[in-house]
Amino acid sequence: MKKYFTKPVVYSLYGTCVFLLMIGLVVLAKNEKVATLKGPNHAYDVLNQVSLPVSKETDVIIGRPYLESAVKVVQDFYDYQAGEEDQQKSIIYYEDTYIQNTGVSYALDGETFNALAVLDGEVVEVKEDPLLGNSVTIKHSSSVKTVYQSITDIEVKEGDTVTKGMIIGKSGTSNISSDLGVHLYFELIIDNISVNPEEYYNKTL
Repeated sequence: MKKYFTKPVVYSLYGTCVFLLMIGLVVLAKNEKVATLKGPNHAYDVLNQVSLPVSKETDVIIGRPYLESAVKVVQDFYDYQAGEEDQQKSIIYYEDTYIQNTGVSYALDGETFNALAVLDGEVVEVKEDPLLGNSVTIKHSSSVKTVYQSITDIEVKEGDTVTKGMIIGKSGTSNISSDLGVHLYFELIIDNISVNPEEYYNKTL
């Protein structure tokens, strides 16, 4: 025996089915999204909202290891790719020996000027050398060091912490570059390799 339903009942059943179907689709879509976001290669946990760590801001070398605008380069860094004339200007001649310059020498028309720390760091060596003059070495990180030679009136000692722009001494003289007079020899070492500091000023390391 067939049963007959009135139109209101049919509409009610139809509406309930549609409603349940929509809820099922929403739940399924949500579960798929969470599963995708929580996959093995995803960078964060959606449920815990754990953010990725922000990259540490790198240091920037200050303008130069001095302040006076009149300071000039009096001997360049030896560049293997430079022209012959430029290479000749960056070779140190001492007691019949030619030495390739691994830093840059600066002078101020025979006058002294302050030598500044170019980055925060720790003084790891202060010494007197009969050939190179007084020398200060500063370690800035596991891969970056700076060396100051031909320096006098040294204001730091081994183990001191320095900050950018701090005065560490004054320009002086050395026997190996006596022809330069009063000057500052500055060397930048990255990953145990001396590089041309003129190419790194005002740049991020």
